Amino acid sequence: MRPSERIRTPGGYAELRDYAVIGDGRTVAAIAPDGRIDWLPLPALDTPPVIAALIDSRHGGHFALRPVGEFESRREYVPGTNVLRTTFRTLDGAEAVVTDALVTGVAGRLPWAELARRIDGVAGSIEFTWSVEPGSAFTGDPVQRIDTVHGPLLRAGTVDLVLVGFEHGRTDPHDPASASAASRGLPGASGAPARFEGAFRTSPGSRHLIALCGTDDEPIHLPDPRIVDQGVDRSIENWATWSREFSYDGPWPEAVQRSALALKLLIHSPTGAIAAAATTGLPENERGTKNYDYRYAWVRDLAYTVGALTRFGLREETHAAVSWALKTLKRHDGELGIFYTLDGATPDPVRRTAAEGWNGIGPVDSGNQAAGQLQLGVYADVVGIMRLYVEAGNILDGSTADLLEEFANSACRRWPEKDSGMWELPKKRHYVSSKIGCWRALDDALRLVDLGELRPHPDSLALWKKNRGLLADWIAKHGWSEKRQAYVMSKGSTALDASILLHASAPFGPPERMRGTVERIRSELGTGPHLYRYTGVDREEAAFVACGFWLVQALATLGERDDATARMSALVAEANDVGLFAEMIDPGTHRFFGNLPQGLSHLALINAAVALE
Repeated sequence: MRPSERIRTPGGYAELRDYAVIGDGRTVAAIAPDGRIDWLPLPALDTPPVIAALIDSRHGGHFALRPVGEFESRREYVPGTNVLRTTFRTLDGAEAVVTDALVTGVAGRLPWAELARRIDGVAGSIEFTWSVEPGSAFTGDPVQRIDTVHGPLLRAGTVDLVLVGFEHGRTDPHDPASASAASRGLPGASGAPARFEGAFRTSPGSRHLIALCGTDDEPIHLPDPRIVDQGVDRSIENWATWSREFSYDGPWPEAVQRSALALKLLIHSPTGAIAAAATTGLPENERGTKNYDYRYAWVRDLAYTVGALTRFGLREETHAAVSWALKTLKRHDGELGIFYTLDGATPDPVRRTAAEGWNGIGPVDSGNQAAGQLQLGVYADVVGIMRLYVEAGNILDGSTADLLEEFANSACRRWPEKDSGMWELPKKRHYVSSKIGCWRALDDALRLVDLGELRPHPDSLALWKKNRGLLADWIAKHGWSEKRQAYVMSKGSTALDASILLHASAPFGPPERMRGTVERIRSELGTGPHLYRYTGVDREEAAFVACGFWLVQALATLGERDDATARMSALVAEANDVGLFAEMIDPGTHRFFGNLPQGLSHLALINAAVALE
């Protein structure tokens, strides 16, 4: 159990490793071991968070719920779900359990957001206090309390919040003048503080409920708290039903299933897009500057997710993701974008927020600086998605076949260009992994021809075969270093790049060259089971979680099962207490860094386990 006095710093921040997350297919809430919710964008993941103490403890806003006095806590997910249970125990041995859920409806996701916190008394008696205080650090808009004929609401920008519950001891103050006006049907701003709050005491067998509901620029539904209580159980069953459809009986089953559930939280159910992570602005080191917004859908991550979920017999998510990708690319006339908003639009320009950053480590931006970059590896991602989709038993439509043919033709035209590479670096170079990606795009396109799903013009077919050969020659001449005995990061470089590991199974060159590269990467970029992204980046950031799992997958592919298995076990043990990963881990301190939960980290875990299956 975690003692209460060790959960937060004097500045009010919890360690990133300490967060668990819940979600409903549209947004995600992050919960610390002391019961405080520090992150909640409403109504969707990529909208401004009304609760954002994660990135600004003073002004970000929070939903606190905790025992009075000292306590210990432990938590776990209800098995097979994304519903969290936290057990609180006080010094005198009293216990209560808090169940947190973003509630789902009878027919799926609710049309409004409904965050339910159910508290069950187990032993003895515990006094709890709670408060909901939306913040303005992200938007800059002051929060208002509005009194209506049906009770008060809090307005943060265009988001309206109401609170319902039972046995929750609500005590938040109100403005008598505004309440009187509201009783006459005249809603207006209140002079009362812009928060909800209360206190109650548990006893053995008691049940208490607090539910926060929100909408954005639309009327708000005031639910019956007893129906919300039933909705918590319904949400548990909905998640459990999904997990029963998840088919995997290989090694590390709990870690694989938890990773699949984490990925499910990042799937935006209205469109099928897959967010890279649920947060923005979390630092990749203790000094700041490398703080990015990952609440967008990267084509690369979507490709890896489709590949992973297809293996588990999950049909709806894979089809929705593929459909979103194709509709988005067609909407943008096949333009080679590397990421889009969750509804498929071009991202807005980067905007600096007023938030101070987690632990004071800023900056915090809305938007990502990599928008508009050229990344040639996207060709492999898009064509690779469709090869996997077809090989899983699906059929391409005519316009998709035309789009893929144009992508293959475009890869032939553009592969000689410099790009920003997978790591989205500001200086364009001839990155070797990008050239390998173009090779794989053409190889996959030719495989789709063999499967009868693409029927290109003979001139296009000849062009694909010719350029696949030219790329293999380029990789052999400029990507391989005799001196280093490894594929290097870019033409003329001696640096190593862990993204090469993603291509360990691709037959673009002699197998012994890939084997030598894997050995170099393992020895030079590795520290324990962890791996840094490329040579020299250890001076700028923590180890990249996904890279460690990529090495496991590469070693398994090359037949080095003993080392791969040992590394896999060590990496799985680096998850937090509820099985989640952020983007990065400091190998020395085991602290989490970067946004969370990170989809790529969990994808890499799944693929590594499958490779070892």
